[in-house]
Amino acid sequence: MRLQIRSIRPGEGRALCWSFAYFFCLLAGYYVLRPLRDEMGVAGGVRNLQWLFTATFLTMLAAVPLYGALVARLPRRWFIPVVYHFFVANLAVFWLLLTFGIEREIVARVFFVWISVFVLFAVSVFWSYMADLFSSEQGKRLFAIIAAGGTAGSLAGPALTIGLAELLGPANLLIVAALFLEMAVLCMRRLEQVVPGSGPGRNQGEAATAALGGGWLDGFLLLVRSPYLAGIALWVSLLSVAATFLYFQQANIVAAASDDPAVRTRLFASVDLAVGVLTLLVQAFATGKLIARFGVGAALAFLPLVFAAGFAVLAASPMLAVVIAFQALQRTANFAVSNPAREVLFTVLAREEKYKAKNVVDVVAVRGADAAGGWLFSALRSLGLELQAISLVAIPISAVCLVLALALGRAQERKAGG
Repeated sequence: MRLQIRSIRPGEGRALCWSFAYFFCLLAGYYVLRPLRDEMGVAGGVRNLQWLFTATFLTMLAAVPLYGALVARLPRRWFIPVVYHFFVANLAVFWLLLTFGIEREIVARVFFVWISVFVLFAVSVFWSYMADLFSSEQGKRLFAIIAAGGTAGSLAGPALTIGLAELLGPANLLIVAALFLEMAVLCMRRLEQVVPGSGPGRNQGEAATAALGGGWLDGFLLLVRSPYLAGIALWVSLLSVAATFLYFQQANIVAAASDDPAVRTRLFASVDLAVGVLTLLVQAFATGKLIARFGVGAALAFLPLVFAAGFAVLAASPMLAVVIAFQALQRTANFAVSNPAREVLFTVLAREEKYKAKNVVDVVAVRGADAAGGWLFSALRSLGLELQAISLVAIPISAVCLVLALALGRAQERKAGG
């Protein structure tokens, strides 16, 4: 098998390299922090997770209109760095609080919510930018390669966490993450200078310097008016409910297996490392070919297929090894195949939809579904259902996602052809 180098056409190389580096830095910074988030979630008590997910959703509802106002007033070359500098400032505050041991339990819960907000905003802004730079045809060829940059970052992040956690201490890892975010901003600024002129029918110079205008609630209104965007939001939401079920099952099983925070943190980091290796291999050798041969719909359907099969196995055997393997496989399917395909869905939309409505889908729909899934999981547990029975509940949700994925793929092809 060969790397997907032949997908790159003349004039795309530099923009592709800076996009790759941008996503690498972004996810490396996040994955330095992710094991800390997962440990803080378990340490705060698995019975409190639904409250943390709800707090995350409410924070998102407050943050999205602020982001919409920012996007309406600033051109992309300014508002994208502003978003990342804001998150760096947040990390500085968390570093001070953790270093001096101020209200550690409360800070841990706030950090859990913050990083859940951060990753969706940061990644959503990145892919909105990519959908603005590259056409649908380019996205099918190049998005898997760009996504591999994030996967490489997801390998570097856990590796650094495993190697530096004891040497630097957990609090100082926040400084490492902040440095990666600042390097992401540098890559974005370089990308603006080398962006290809072969985007989907627009002047990139004007796109970089002109604000979108409009109001702070435009993202919600665009979503309501478009069946295509509403379909994407529904697909994302149902998958998020399934993923939340799996996350809660993982938290319950891991908490029962060990009460040592160090062991749990290393376990979570090891899962992240395994996911990164598997994802990078699939993206490098297969994703572009799969999307080109079978289409966007089939690529989108791959993740719900993994969910359906995984929950069936978990229902039969709710063990630590099974839930860890399932988590690794579904995240690999998500990052390696379905995520690049999902981002192609947005390349056929107008710029306002890419930055405003996409953010609502990626942020509000996902975290709203996370909160709903968390409360549904807790309700099912309170009714006396064991983990095996809850796994069976998730299978029909996954089946609906599969059917919807195929429909979205057909809709995207029609829009791209039109």
